[in-house]
Amino acid sequence: MEILAIPLTEWVGYAASLGVLLSFLMKNITTLRTVNMIGCALFVAYGFMLQTSWPIIITNLAIFIVNGFYLLRLKKATDA
Repeated sequence: MEILAIPLTEWVGYAASLGVLLSFLMKNITTLRTVNMIGCALFVAYGFMLQTSWPIIITNLAIFIVNGFYLLRLKKATDA
C-alpha cells in the first residue's frame, strides 16, 4: 500500500498541478479560468502546507485574482 504512504501535502500538490494542467485543455474560457482558479487555490493551500512557501502562495494568489477579475468581466459582458 505504497500509495497511502504519500503525505497529504503531496496529494494537495498533485491535485493542484492536475487542476492547472487540466485548465489548459479547456476550450471554453470560462471553464478554463474556473478550473485554473481551483488549481491555484489548491496551490495556495499547498504553499501553506509547506510551512509557508511564499513564492508558491503569492504567485498562485495573484493568478487566482487575475482569473477572478476576468471572470467577472466576462459575466458583466454577457449580462449586458
